Amino acid sequence: MDPPVADPQQNLRDATDQEVVAQARLGREAAYRELVRRYERPIFSLIYRMVRDRELAEDLSQETFVKALKAVRSYRPEYKFSSWIFKIANNAAIDHLRKRELATLSIEGSPHARTPDAMEATALQIGGRLPGPLDQLEARELGGAIEEAISHLRPEYRSCILLRHVEGRPYEEIAEILGLPLGTVKTYIHRARHELRKALAHLRE
Repeated sequence: MDPPVADPQQNLRDATDQEVVAQARLGREAAYRELVRRYERPIFSLIYRMVRDRELAEDLSQETFVKALKAVRSYRPEYKFSSWIFKIANNAAIDHLRKRELATLSIEGSPHARTPDAMEATALQIGGRLPGPLDQLEARELGGAIEEAISHLRPEYRSCILLRHVEGRPYEEIAEILGLPLGTVKTYIHRARHELRKALAHLRE
């Protein structure tokens, strides 16, 4: 009896991003599919939170992967692949947001945070908290107010806020994704928070 044939897709699932990309650079279709499988959901999630339109987010996500796969030979393996493809996705969303101003943000912290400390670290602080627990109506009203405030931020500020407080990315990775100096990222986030505090000051009254 012949030995079972190894499943190349399964082998790729066990490989690192850099190993999969190396196969993609050789034109292996299975490697392309594996990269899409790994990053389809997080890329869509980031873009959707920025544009707030599911159909548009799907289109921009597809555009991101098309661009990434066409440019995969320019990827430098000493950098994280996730940062590289997030940068492409961010640029696609920013290009659109310069034409249409929409965005959103959760105040509780990144949905990717796994511990209370991580939740607190990525939560957006807009000032003094409302007294007592928020009921569902108050939470919806507050979320709507934050969405409205963020819709008026500069796209660059919005990217930093979303990557920090929604995706839970560290400052260093945000700088890598956006192609900005670390100090600039920190400045953008500081200024964005300041603008949001001013816009949402009435919620503290």
